[in-house]
Amino acid sequence: MSQINHTYTLSSAVLPRSTAVTKLSLVLFGTLFLGVMAQISFPIPGSPVPVTGQTLAVLLLGTAYGATLGFTTFAFYLLMGIAGAPLFASGSHGLVKVTGATGGYLIGMLLASAVIGALAGRKWDQRIRTAIPTMILGNAIVFTFGVFWLHHVSGQSWSWALAKGFTPFLLGEFFKIAIASTALPTIWRFVAKR
Repeated sequence: MSQINHTYTLSSAVLPRSTAVTKLSLVLFGTLFLGVMAQISFPIPGSPVPVTGQTLAVLLLGTAYGATLGFTTFAFYLLMGIAGAPLFASGSHGLVKVTGATGGYLIGMLLASAVIGALAGRKWDQRIRTAIPTMILGNAIVFTFGVFWLHHVSGQSWSWALAKGFTPFLLGEFFKIAIASTALPTIWRFVAKR
């Protein structure tokens, strides 16, 4: 009896017969993509957390790859960055990035990859009306973990953590959500015509 694949993601649609080599290639590509997007980095005055392209990369990869491959890719990205590869924002690396002020955001991105990937496996990324809430949920996970950890590590007040770790990112995240929630349904329309 053959197993039925209950998840249908962009990567499984484009590569329906993926092998271990294909999956490894996707993980390596995704890790490189995350690393490149992390270099799109702008400091925020008074905040230890920069604006980066990482959240957009997580939204795109998590939904395109699905829960398991998305989670695996981000976990590999974290491990490579901890091990010394200059993959984090501004070419940084090391365990301090996960235990320091930005650690909550990184852990939030790891979990968001799995959650939005699971929703994408249920085709939530194929239509704009379901892609938008998926991307909002992904961002909510990232910033919930990020702000909680920033508050804990900094020892500052909740209002400081929100002012330095959430509020300055709102406009940028709005655009990232708009990009991801329109790009993926557009790509799906192209894939469906093949």
